[in-house]
Amino acid sequence: MTHPGGNEPSGRSNCLPEADFDLLKYTFDVPEAQVSQHPAGHRHDSRLLVLERATDRIRHTTFKNIAEYLPEGTVLVLNSSKVFPARLHCIKEQTGGRAEFLILTPLALIRPCAGAAGWSSADIRGLVKPARSLRLGHRLHCGPDLQVTVTSKEASGEVRAVLAWKGELQKTLEKQGRMPLPPYIKRPDCQEDRSRYQTVYARNDKCGSAAAPTAGLHFTPATFTSLATKNIVTAEVTLFVGHGTFQPIRCRDIRHHRMHEEYYEISEDCAAALRRAKAEGRPVAAVGTTTVRTLEGAFRQHGEITACSGSTDLFIYPGFDFKVVDHLLTNFHLPKSTLLIMVSAFAGRSRVLHAYTEAIKRGYTFFSYGDAMLIL
Repeated sequence: MTHPGGNEPSGRSNCLPEADFDLLKYTFDVPEAQVSQHPAGHRHDSRLLVLERATDRIRHTTFKNIAEYLPEGTVLVLNSSKVFPARLHCIKEQTGGRAEFLILTPLALIRPCAGAAGWSSADIRGLVKPARSLRLGHRLHCGPDLQVTVTSKEASGEVRAVLAWKGELQKTLEKQGRMPLPPYIKRPDCQEDRSRYQTVYARNDKCGSAAAPTAGLHFTPATFTSLATKNIVTAEVTLFVGHGTFQPIRCRDIRHHRMHEEYYEISEDCAAALRRAKAEGRPVAAVGTTTVRTLEGAFRQHGEITACSGSTDLFIYPGFDFKVVDHLLTNFHLPKSTLLIMVSAFAGRSRVLHAYTEAIKRGYTFFSYGDAMLIL
């Protein structure tokens, strides 16, 4: 977790208008037709809005041209976490009714205990729908080799449970689990989502996110080839994305919001690349809000760029003093979301909302499978 006061931005927040802390000032209307329900035909054919903070200039291009806009020598930091089929369709043992269980514990952090007859089990966190009729001790059957027993309910709406399975857990989930598409995608998941709701650089040993780091969905091998021509190098962090990325803010004054925790890792190779870039005056560009949260959360905890791992509950809102990230690549986010507020902290609320208005007018698509925005 962050140290005491770790969610507080710098004192510069005292100079900001109160509107920057009013949740109702982070709203806009997106036509339903512009909420993307499917990925682009080709990843790098997504549109790209480029926003220059220094000049307020907005330019429109396609993602395949991103190398033209990033400064030479940039270190581009990616979140290499992998989404797993965390959504389980279940039958309640006690009533025979249907339920859905979303595993929130990252797969890489599940610690199994061997049981009898080839079964293994582990304590996990999750979400159940519907939750009202669920009682402690209720068992959910999620397939012939997978079941969940609820052990406690949390005030946050999460539950603690025992997950039990046969065989190798990842393989069992690949067979019986579903991809955890976000709630604004109004269709069932399909086979295409197994590959497209996943970055091309997601690593099997970093499996465990319950949502994709969506800014990275636009990259292809050809993108990285074009970036290399400008001496743009990549570094990787890991942050296991949880359901909190979709959780609404329930307080009008955003400063009272408390962020969920997410587990992250920064390797020594990544930390060294970032230290060299800072020493040489080369910019650091974060791919996605999850990467920003990792880099800035770790810096707040340790006071420097260093190899580390742990959990962060950092909530970035206007007034935050960014120490690591110079540029940001991100998708277009939900109104009144923590992600929109983070982007507004980085580029300014009025500037971001103006760019969103321009994007809506020009027919950009929004949210996870939508188009992208590069903030310089």
